[in-house]
Amino acid sequence: MCHNMNLRSGSFGSSTEYHLLQNVNKPAKAGTRAVINEGTDDELECWGHRWHAGKVAIYYLLCLLSLGSLVLIMYWKPEWKLRLTQTPCHLSRANTVLLKDVYDRYQVSHVHRVAAHEGIPVEFLNITEVEKENGYGSASDSANDGFDDKYASKAVFRYFMIYNYRYYWSKTKNTFLPLWGLDPSTSCAQLVENYTGYSDEEQKNRLKVFGDNTVEVEVPSPLKILVDEVLNPFYVFQLLSTIFWFVDEYTPYAVWIAIISTGSLLVSLYETRKQRKVLHDMALSSNTAEVTVIRNTGEREVVWASMLVPGDVIVMPIRGCHMCCDAVLTAGNCIVNESVLTGESTPVTKNPITAHHEDDEPYNPDVHRRFTVFAGSEVIQTRYYENMDVTAIVVRTGFSTLKGELLNSILFPKPMDFKFYQDAFKFVLAMAVIAMFGMVYGIYAQIIDGQQVEEVILRAIDIITIAVPPSLPAAMTVGTIYAQSRLKKEGIFCISPPRINVSGKLKLFCFDKTGTLTEEGLDFWGVVPVLESHFQNVVTAADMLPRGLLLSAMATCHSLTEVEGQIVGEPLDVQMFCATKWILEEPGQDTVDYDTLVPTVVRPPDSPTAAQLAADSELLLFQVPHEVGIVRQFPFSSNLQLMSVITRTLGSSHMDLFTKGAPERVIALCVDKSVPDNFLDVLEQYTVRGFRVIALAHKKLKKLPWHQAQRIKRNQLEFELTFLGLLVMQNTLKPATAPVISELKKANIRLVMVTGDNMQTAISVARDCGMVAPDDYVIIATATGPEGDKAASVYWEYAVTPAVELSSESESGTSPGQDPEKLPNSYQYLLVEENIAPNYHIVIGGKSWTIIRDNFPDLLPKIMIKSTIFSRMSPEQKVQVVEELQDVGYIVGMCGDGANDCGALKAAHTGIALSETEASVASPFTSKIPNITCVPNLIREGRCALVTSFGIFKYMALYSFIQFTSVLILYAYNTNFSTMMFLYIDLVITTIVAVFMGYTKSFHKLVAKRPSGSLVGIPTLFSVISQIFVQAATQLGVYLFLLVQPGIIVEPVPKGEENYVTWITTAVFTVSNFQYIFLAALFSKGPPFRKPFYTNYLLLLSLLLLSGYSLVMLLWPPLLIQSFMELYPMPDSYMPFRMMLLGFVVGNCLVSLAIEVVIVDSKLLKKLIRMCKKKKRPKNRYKAIEQELNADSNWPPVGEVTYPTLTSESVNRHS
Repeated sequence: MCHNMNLRSGSFGSSTEYHLLQNVNKPAKAGTRAVINEGTDDELECWGHRWHAGKVAIYYLLCLLSLGSLVLIMYWKPEWKLRLTQTPCHLSRANTVLLKDVYDRYQVSHVHRVAAHEGIPVEFLNITEVEKENGYGSASDSANDGFDDKYASKAVFRYFMIYNYRYYWSKTKNTFLPLWGLDPSTSCAQLVENYTGYSDEEQKNRLKVFGDNTVEVEVPSPLKILVDEVLNPFYVFQLLSTIFWFVDEYTPYAVWIAIISTGSLLVSLYETRKQRKVLHDMALSSNTAEVTVIRNTGEREVVWASMLVPGDVIVMPIRGCHMCCDAVLTAGNCIVNESVLTGESTPVTKNPITAHHEDDEPYNPDVHRRFTVFAGSEVIQTRYYENMDVTAIVVRTGFSTLKGELLNSILFPKPMDFKFYQDAFKFVLAMAVIAMFGMVYGIYAQIIDGQQVEEVILRAIDIITIAVPPSLPAAMTVGTIYAQSRLKKEGIFCISPPRINVSGKLKLFCFDKTGTLTEEGLDFWGVVPVLESHFQNVVTAADMLPRGLLLSAMATCHSLTEVEGQIVGEPLDVQMFCATKWILEEPGQDTVDYDTLVPTVVRPPDSPTAAQLAADSELLLFQVPHEVGIVRQFPFSSNLQLMSVITRTLGSSHMDLFTKGAPERVIALCVDKSVPDNFLDVLEQYTVRGFRVIALAHKKLKKLPWHQAQRIKRNQLEFELTFLGLLVMQNTLKPATAPVISELKKANIRLVMVTGDNMQTAISVARDCGMVAPDDYVIIATATGPEGDKAASVYWEYAVTPAVELSSESESGTSPGQDPEKLPNSYQYLLVEENIAPNYHIVIGGKSWTIIRDNFPDLLPKIMIKSTIFSRMSPEQKVQVVEELQDVGYIVGMCGDGANDCGALKAAHTGIALSETEASVASPFTSKIPNITCVPNLIREGRCALVTSFGIFKYMALYSFIQFTSVLILYAYNTNFSTMMFLYIDLVITTIVAVFMGYTKSFHKLVAKRPSGSLVGIPTLFSVISQIFVQAATQLGVYLFLLVQPGIIVEPVPKGEENYVTWITTAVFTVSNFQYIFLAALFSKGPPFRKPFYTNYLLLLSLLLLSGYSLVMLLWPPLLIQSFMELYPMPDSYMPFRMMLLGFVVGNCLVSLAIEVVIVDSKLLKKLIRMCKKKKRPKNRYKAIEQELNADSNWPPVGEVTYPTLTSESVNRHS
């Protein structure tokens, strides 16, 4: 089997390790701990462990002694089980690893071992420490040439799995490395030269290393989901409480809670199965396809897609397919629909990596997207020459693919860090601690009364279930459920209900521009021709241009194709070509005059084809055909910001090069004499108004033969171009954008634009929609990276603002394409005061962002506070912006149309996708309405749900403490509420209130104030604690008042008797009923976040009926009610006593109302808090930074340059 372990000669240039396409850890001496993927979001802290027989035996003994409770705890805490049963060891010898991710989540994973004789390639093999001590394995042994059979027999391939990713032990790096794809050092040229296919045996051997190329999303069985849910701590507590109530003969309430819990479990089971089924179906197509692979012998073989491994060479089907792996094209083109991955419905063209101009550049799927076909995308059509195959090299498989990463982000989402939920957990723990004290008192009271041990235990447990109500978590979700239902009616769908509450605390919202704030596509506005180095008048109808180079450039410089009679491609290209009204023809019989290499021909609509002329000789005498064949395309490069095409016009003796792209890039490649002197001024006239401007250029290619045209590199052609003119495209605002932006600004929500578009266009759109006010300053921060001894720097300058609208022709007949000196009012610089006012906005581009982030760590927080526009941002940079905003303390929302926004949507606290594609599955919210009206709707419902959750939590806490106080008072007299009394409180009052309290709808208006997000804040704690004291004092007052009443004897119930019909039971019960009722009304807050309390008709009617029934029980209880509720029969002579009890109720209500309205909801308490704290700095980091910046009138230093210094402070020097 030795030959199975040797690298194929001819398939690889050198021995390489296959791992994650990112920087791996530096070689280090391994120990019991290692950090994998250090400095990335996938960072893992890894500890090695081995089984220990003694520890395992002790563990199982403890499980028996604890009656299985230890097993349950270890189920919740697997890392504890690992430490109890295993001992730490060297990672190279570990059979189990403990892993901690960047979110402090622990996972335990088993280390798998595969022996070398099973065919594992040598670069993945590892010699264990024991074997090394015996003389097996050394540095020389790791080399391919010196790997002897006797060592191979001792070698193993070791790996573990976490989050569906595979990590293997590297003998050279002395650590575990992620196994995601090809070596990141592989250059674009090496991909084509070194990878020629595997043999069948080599493919199977590598399959053992990389695993099957499948994206399996398991749909758990109903039983498994049920067990997982039941073992949740919340359900365990509910289950134990229900069992206790059955034992305590509190059967009706136990049955009710059992029904509620069962219903909740069934709903959870259905939703979990449904979501997993959607993901399973989404992944299914990747697992069932057949693929044609090219072997190293050149033979073709059809294999299952699940057998593909990185390095395989595959043939792309002519009629398209669903991609099952990430692969880089090496020959031919593909038309691909990537909407499943990106949300962008427009098909894109993928070109072969051989067209890339930087052959030595390391291949990266994210950088070289135009050459990579990703798993999950649909290949609509492939384009090939003659009988050549369209081929590609597999670079990533399984969950390492882009589709796999998308599914993984859904299966293992980033944990949500929201203070409300953290505080709720702390509050429950505090209630549990109080319950322990109450339990101790209850046990003491029961023992003093001589109760049996069984009764003492039951009453002690009863106190715990009273102080920590098992129904609390379910009750808190009521407001969220109602909000989710209302959002659904408004076309907003939510897959993560807890995020609704988070939406109520949003302070900042980011927006993508194109497709979100503005319409999806670009509209052709006009073209500005250049003649003899001078701009001409704007032409708004491109088909009116004379036949010439400019018109030909618009008709050919694109990557469009025709699919089922429809022209598809980049929206800008489609609009540009359609404006010419030319005809595009795919390769066919009419293109034979151009050679079989020509993929596309374009011609004017009035020009006959060559075939028509050949068929009609008379037509040939009167009309010369005008057809342009596109010989070769150089696809758009994000680095170059250009695309070019080589064309040949029918009958011409030479070829032409047409180039289009970013104006500043195109002009740099043009000869100076072809560029108008006023180019920059004219360009600024359009960009400052929000137009998208593209420059067009041309070059005559003399003596360029056909074969050379197919091989020449673009950098050998793209120079000394002739400037042809400007293409001006318009991107209009959506009608709903400006009103929504205005509403959000009035609500004091900071707005940020994060776009991939041009800076001036972004500034214009920000002004048009109101994100930047007309009188606000706009400051551009332009950063320059370090070069040699020159440090990085940031230059600050004011942007310009337009003064008049542009039109194709002014009233005076002057064209905006003419010399701006003739247009003195076309634009003006902002008048700047000596000191900068706080109302300024910083604008930063993608390139400057990277430089500042890498070189100015102290400057970055200031920029995050004052930046409103981030332009030319890549998808990765959008994620970085969101995360940096979160780092300074903002609760961040993000709204995008799904195209290139998926990462930012997932990173934000609240992400809204304006897309119905499967990419929106990764976003917590999806809006069917394709505009930003969903944003204020979501914030309104979020605020309403958050206030509701606060109210219900406070109510449930007070409900527990009221009943807790009642029970402790009654325990002193060896009595308790009757079963019907408990049922009336627990089942009737509390359940109805908990269900209907969340029915109140959100307020129609967004206000500048945000609801509180902290349950342990002073206002909330003051409200809860003060209400607890008031309610307890009222019950104690009733108890003391009862003791001093003449003729009323309050004595303990005799030992061993069960008597609930007593004076004290009835008095405490009838008074406490009203406490539950009016507190429900008090905690049902109305404006400014919810509609008034009285608009919730269900809650209002319920409270009125409950109040009426409770009043009847207090003042005029009929014999039937007395008997049913087990009330003490008070004679009519005790009506004054009853009226006094009603007086306690009224007084209690008034005091509680005064606390909430006069103190908690007023500004008085906040002023007192500020006086007591005497805080000099705001609590939130972003507020502290903003306060400092507002106080510094010299920042930012406009007109100056900022340099980094060793003291981590910025020094400003005049430029």
